[in-house]
Amino acid sequence: MADTAKPAKRPSPVKNGYLILYNAASAILWLTVLGRVVGANFTKGPQLAYPATGEFCKWTQTLAGMEILHSLFGVVRAPLFTTFMQVFSRYAIVWGVTGLFPDLARGAGAGDGRSCLAYSAMLVAWGTTEVIRYSYFALGLASAGGPPYALHWLRYHAFFVLYPLGISSEAYLIWRAVEPAKTRVDPLYSMVLFGYVALAYPPSAYILYTHMMAQRRKVMKGIKAQKGADKKAA
Repeated sequence: MADTAKPAKRPSPVKNGYLILYNAASAILWLTVLGRVVGANFTKGPQLAYPATGEFCKWTQTLAGMEILHSLFGVVRAPLFTTFMQVFSRYAIVWGVTGLFPDLARGAGAGDGRSCLAYSAMLVAWGTTEVIRYSYFALGLASAGGPPYALHWLRYHAFFVLYPLGISSEAYLIWRAVEPAKTRVDPLYSMVLFGYVALAYPPSAYILYTHMMAQRRKVMKGIKAQKGADKKAA
């Protein structure tokens, strides 16, 4: 009897090329953010990290809104809900907190010494995470052998440190923005920020963290299964 199974659908070279370009460009942009914030901290201090990085980071993060469209239209298989949560939480920071209250990131005005450190720590966490993630995807798509093992390891282990660092820094900046929002924007916006950091942020952080843990378990399980199959074949 003839084999009636459908052949595996080959990825579109146009889509593959676009995703390689998107991920490679994003990795370069985030590497620039990371380099700027680290350089500013070492040469000028954390108070000058925002002037050196703030606008560039805001527009780099804004570009990541494309990932919602990628998920929505099936360009990638990422779940729409968690993708939206990740992008929205970053938008809330770069547009709704440091974009409106840059003195928080500079440690001046409504900010303090800890807020400028929190801003730098947040960008180090964001930048490192995104350089790893985008490089992993770009090399995985461009190379038949997949990304290097070191990058694969970092992709599924670095978040144990980077995620708590980033989320705690974000929460501190939002908390510090509650008070100046009363007079500079509107008391209602201040209440929204308070509700966001006190009520919405904890469950959102938990959902995103457990999502990453689930991804890691799935990948590690696949690696173990592959190693077992290789041993049997040998």
